[in-house]
This record gives sequence, C-alpha cells and structure tokens, in this order.
Amino acid sequence: MLSRDQVRAGLGAAMSGSISALDAADGLCRACVGLLEVDGASISLTLDGTNRGTFGASGDLSRRLDALQFTFGEGPCLDAVRQGRPVLVPDLDDPAETRWPAFTEAVLQAGVSAVFALPVQLASQRVGALDLYRSRPGPLELPALTGGLLAAELAALPLLDVLAAHREVIGRGERDSWTQLASLERVEVYQATGMIIGALGVDPSEALVRLRAHAFARDMTAGELAWEIVERRLSLTSSDWQDPPDRSHRPGLEPSP
Repeated sequence: MLSRDQVRAGLGAAMSGSISALDAADGLCRACVGLLEVDGASISLTLDGTNRGTFGASGDLSRRLDALQFTFGEGPCLDAVRQGRPVLVPDLDDPAETRWPAFTEAVLQAGVSAVFALPVQLASQRVGALDLYRSRPGPLELPALTGGLLAAELAALPLLDVLAAHREVIGRGERDSWTQLASLERVEVYQATGMIIGALGVDPSEALVRLRAHAFARDMTAGELAWEIVERRLSLTSSDWQDPPDRSHRPGLEPSP
C-alpha cells in the first residue's frame, strides 16, 4: 500500500486537468480503484436523506450499485450521510448484516461482497458519500481507509463547484424534493415521475413510490425503468399501474419524510 502522501498525490493528480466537475469526480473514483485496493467507487449526492444522483463513478457497475440505493431507498451511503460517520461492511453475506435487505441482495447478486461508505461534507453540511466496493469480503485496512477519507475530502471540491451555481436555492433553505437542485437529480427519474403524475393523477411522493416499486418488481433500477417510461417503451395505461403497488414486501420504498 502506498504512503499517505503518495495516495494524496495520486488522488489529486487524477482530478487535475479535468474539463468539468463531473469529469473530476469520475477521475477521483477511478483513482480510488487504483490506489485503495477496491474494485469500484462512486460518489453519491444526497440531500434531505434522499440519494439524488450519482455524481461520479469508476465504471458502469459502480454507477448501477449507487442507483440501487436510490431505487430501494436504503443503503450504506444514506446511513453514512445520516450518521455523519463511515459505514464499513466487510461482508454483506454475513447473516448478522440485516440493515438493507433489498440493496444487499441485489449487490451480492452483482458480485460485490464488501462496501464502505464515507460521508462527504461541505462546511457543516453532509451532502453525499464516497462508496467503495470490493468483490471479496474483508475489512478495509487502515491505510486504505485513510486514503478513502482523503478521497472523501477531495470529493467535496467538485461538488462545491457545482453546488455554488445553486447557492441561492440552498440559501433559501428550500427542502422541496422537486425543486432543489433539479439539474443534479436523476433527470430521467424526474421526467418519468412527472409523466406518472400526469397519467395517474397522483402526487409526486406517490408517483416516486410507484416508480420504485415497479422497478423493484422488474429487477431494474429506478433510472432504467424511468428511461422506459420517458422513451415511451412502457405504457402507463396498463392495469398494473392503476392500483398502488403492494409495499408490504418492498423495503425502503416509502416516500422519504
């Protein structure tokens, strides 16, 4: 394992020369894979207890794993932000690990055995998390954990660049999940939810619940199902969309408070 200074230098170099904040975030995630002995990394944007979007990712699988936390409304990044401390799970297949049943099952099926979520903070506000994924079980050793914490600090920099453009919205203290930082939300989900509202005459919270529930039933992420709706490959007039989904066996699908 490289020294702390070497890891810091490597992470910083991965972000330098980026053409955009999103490009810098992707570069940081890829550097985490190369420097911290993990197989994947993503940066989640999380506000008001809700995973709003994948701000950066080392690859398609990491992006999908982050999207699953949004789909199920549960997962380590949400807990790390809520608790303000790292959430370290060395073995998701441990019978004692019962915090995120839907997320855990999906992640294990994807071949991931360990996940480590580190909160990303701007000033006193926790705005997201750096998620590190590994295919094999086992703890994140101290040098890698230290490097991960450094990466979480650096992840705040591109986020700050983007959030600065929306400082007026944040400064007003708006908490409406349908107006705050709309450009950073999962745009396809935002569009699909609007279409569900129009087609079914439900409120935004219920529309999002239905989207998540139907995605769960189809073994898709909410984003994947949203594209089906936005591109009109899936009809909202079919009978299964007319009744509220059965939530009794779908953990994490209730609307966020």
